[in-house]
Order: sequence, then structure tokens, then C-alpha cells
Amino acid sequence: MLASQKQQIIDLFQAALAPIVVGTELQPNVVLERPRDPAHGDIACNIAMQLAKPLKKNPRELAQAIVASVLANKGDLIETADIAGPGFINLRVATAAKQAVVHAIFKEGAQFGRSTGGAGKKVMVEFVSANPTGPLHVGHGRQGALGDALSSLLEVQGYAVTREFYYNDAGAQIGNLAYSVQARARGLKPGDEHWPESAYNGDYIADIAADFLAKKTVAASDGKPVTATGDANDLESIRMFSVAYLRREQDLDLQAFGVKFDNYYLESSLYHDGKVEAAVNALIKAGKTYELDGALWLRTTDYGDDKDRVMKKSDGSYTYFVPDVAYHITKWQRGYGKVINVQGSDHHGTIARVRAGLQAVNLGIPEGYPDYVLHKMVTVMKNGEEVKISKRAGSYVTVRDLIEWSAGDAKDENGERDLTRGRDAVRFFLISRKADTEFTFDVDLALSQSDENPVYYVQYAHARICSVMAQWAGDEATLKGVDLSALTSPREAALLAKLAEYPEMLQKALDELGPHQVAFYLRDLAGELHSYYNAERVLVDDASTRMARLALMYATRQVLRNGLALIGVSAPARM
Repeated sequence: MLASQKQQIIDLFQAALAPIVVGTELQPNVVLERPRDPAHGDIACNIAMQLAKPLKKNPRELAQAIVASVLANKGDLIETADIAGPGFINLRVATAAKQAVVHAIFKEGAQFGRSTGGAGKKVMVEFVSANPTGPLHVGHGRQGALGDALSSLLEVQGYAVTREFYYNDAGAQIGNLAYSVQARARGLKPGDEHWPESAYNGDYIADIAADFLAKKTVAASDGKPVTATGDANDLESIRMFSVAYLRREQDLDLQAFGVKFDNYYLESSLYHDGKVEAAVNALIKAGKTYELDGALWLRTTDYGDDKDRVMKKSDGSYTYFVPDVAYHITKWQRGYGKVINVQGSDHHGTIARVRAGLQAVNLGIPEGYPDYVLHKMVTVMKNGEEVKISKRAGSYVTVRDLIEWSAGDAKDENGERDLTRGRDAVRFFLISRKADTEFTFDVDLALSQSDENPVYYVQYAHARICSVMAQWAGDEATLKGVDLSALTSPREAALLAKLAEYPEMLQKALDELGPHQVAFYLRDLAGELHSYYNAERVLVDDASTRMARLALMYATRQVLRNGLALIGVSAPARM
């Protein structure tokens, strides 16, 4: 049932209740649900049972009064209404009203499911935010899939979304990167006597060192070109070149993954621009800090933390959450009243500290700012065994590994290797579970062309409809506005009902910050399509039935396209 139809029915109930509750302080909240047993109807409502006690009325008699009013004003929307048990109200929606979703999809096309509820409000979604010390790992991939899909959910609800990538390009890890590349540039390798203990060991370090010695120039998508000096003793040049090199590598990984960012923010800029120092001074001025044992502490217990936290250590360095506070102050000052961070569950401990710091600076930042979506780890299985490392990264599986493995031997029209299949599988799989659950990525499943592979199952539903349309070979524009009265079979009713759920599903997914619900929905919609296709012929001899069923196919294909596009997965016409 379409949201507009649902609201019409709620309005009918409210109108029926108005004279019943007049003179009382009751404000009935009408909730419509789907009966567990479809035989009971399309919609169930227990408002009579909720109001019976405060109104001191018999719930069944109250339900009869409500039903009488609803039926008197039902128009073409409701077919029947009856009362079950002690006062449950069950409604059946008119067949034509159920079929109206097809006309709505024809009218709205790619816009079907969208709303203006966000009213153009600015929202920032920060995700991936990897240290520029190596290739993106599978955890970053899960963040990329979740963050991009969540951003799209916000956009279809009318929000003005900025996707931001925060580079932790300051701190000890960057020093370790520079020392690692320097050691490689001097001819050392992992396992050698003088190889740094904290060095990065992946093959990519050797690649950076070789390009540095060759005096190459590299640049990230938003950065200035950096040219290597080629001097293995020039540690600052090695650092700058290595960071730029890996930022560029991560850019390429993200391009292969189909993820684009609107803005990149460097942690180093927080120090260069004095924003970290300004944040610390603001906290001191607010009286939320104290000194103990040579360190500066923040009174985070004032804001629900289990203990106060060190901000500035006795050696003068800041703890890791301090630049995070400064960074989020910039988000607020840039006009982002709503911010969502997609991060690994290992960041859970920083949430209370960051929020405490933001509250303490007295800038009017609300409690609970920012929102967080924390995801758990991803386990990769290939050939029936867990894969923990890749040669290039040295210690973990990369996003590029997953994409390439899941692409198999797929070729494009020019005979070149096509990574689209791999990207589609990785993106679909990585949002197909709630973020707070651990996930096992099975490469063998991603490669399989079977109903067990969810992305194949959904894409095949789209391709199957394209095949039907090609067999028909008619003008699809003629399907708009066709008579749908022939769509009366149980399978058709189920498919129509699933199509109508799409807009409400999008809203629910956003409310719960759960883009996994889009993947669930697409799998269910594909299931309804396959069941219908196997039960009914579309291209029947009767012209009116054929055109109605083709219109239903067209509408289903459109919703599949809309949902797949939202999560960054392609909708192939042939498979």
C-alpha cells in the first residue's frame, strides 16, 4: 500500500474517532499493521482495544462504531472492513487501489520512493577515513559500502549530503610509514637485521621506495603533486611522497569500488591551522580541565564517561581523541547540524570522549552529536578456507583483493577484464547484514551463478524482465496508463504489495540508519518476481492481460533499478 493511501486510511480512522473522544484528553494514535495471516485482510488496527478502557466502552462495540464511519466514507480505497475477536479491525484494500502503485511508478520513474522530508538540511556522512599508511582493507570496504548507501538513503529523503573522508595524516603511524619506506630505499627488507621493528611489511612499501628513488611525481585527487627527491636520507621528502602515494592508491581503490567523496579533510591541517590548540584552550576556558601528574585532563565524567581522560600527556603530546574533538567542532562550524560517522567497532571507546569534549566547549552542540554507525569485522573465506593476508598488503585482505577475486574471469565488451561483477558483489554483500553483526564474505558464493548468491539473484530478476520486454519488442511508452484490472491473481497481488512497500522501506532504513534493509527488500522483491514468473505467463494471447502484466514487469524492473542504484550496484540487462 502506498504511503498516501495509508495516510488516507489513517485520516478515515481519525475522523471516525473524533466524535468518540470529544470532551476527553485522549489523542488517539492510529497504527496500521499487516495481519500475520493474509486471510484476515490487508490491514489490521487495534485502536478500539486501546481506547476501550480509558473510554469505559466495550471494545467490540467501539470497533463497530469506527468501522461504520470508515465504511461510510471509504470511497474507492477500501473494499471491506470487519471485526475479529474482542475488537480487532481488519480491512481489505480495493483491488484498483492496490494496482495504483504501477501507475505511480510509471509517473515517478527513477524518483519513485523519494521524498522531500529532509527539506534540504545539511548532513555530513564521514566514512572510510583510513590512515594513509597502506591499501584499504576489507573493514574500510564495509565502511565504504555502508557509508555510501547511507548517504544515498539521506539523499532520496531530500537531505543535502556531503560525503567526507578524514585522513589521519599526523602522528606516529606516519612516522613509521616514512621509516619503512626509507629502510626499503636503503636496500633493507622485512627480516633483515636492521629492519625497523614497527615497520610496515607489505610489498607496497617496496613499490613506494622504488618510485621515490626514481624521483617520480604523485598526487592524490585533491592534493598538490609531490615529486620525490630520490635521496634516501631525506626523511621529510619520503614522508610527503609516501603519504601522497598512498592517498592516490586509496583513491584508485575507491574508484574501483564506485565510491566518491565530496571532500577530504586532513588531520594535519587541524594542527597547522591552530584548531587543535583552539579547542584545548576553549576547554580550559570553560573550566572543564585540570592538571594532574604533569598531564592535562578533561572532566569527561561530567558527561557520562566512566572516568576522566588525559588530553595532553606529560611529554606535551595530545591524546588521540583531542584532534577528533577539534575536527568535529569544524563540522559544526561548517553548518552540519547532523553528522553521521561510520567507523569500526574498535572506535566505541572514543564516542563518550568526543561527545564530552563537544559538550564542554559551550558552542551549542547538542547531546548525542555526532551519530555513529559502528560495524564489526569481516571474515573472508575463499576455497573453503579463511584468508587473513594478501601479499601486497602484507598483513590483511584489501578491498582490491575482494573486488578482483569476486570478479572472476569476467570480461567486458572489448575482452578486457571487467571488475563490475566484483564491485557489485562486494558492495551488495557488505551491506547485506546489520552493521553491528560480524560478517563472513564468501568469495566462492560471490562467484556463483545461483539463487544462493543474493546479488546474482536480484540482478537476474532485472535481466529476466529485460528479456521479457525484448521478446515482446513493443513500445514501452504504450504501457503507461494501461488497464490493470486483469492483475488479480495471488502472485500478482503479492508483487504489487511488495512494490508499494519500497518508499516506506526507505524511510524505515534511514530512521534506523540501516541500509541493510535495502538489500533485504531487493532480495524479497526478486523472490516475488521469480515466483510470479514461474507461476504465470506474461506474453499471453489475451491483449488486455498481456499489457497489464507487461506494465507490472516494467514497474518491477524500475524499482529493482532504483534500489540497486541506491546501493551502488549495477542492473544488467543480460546475464
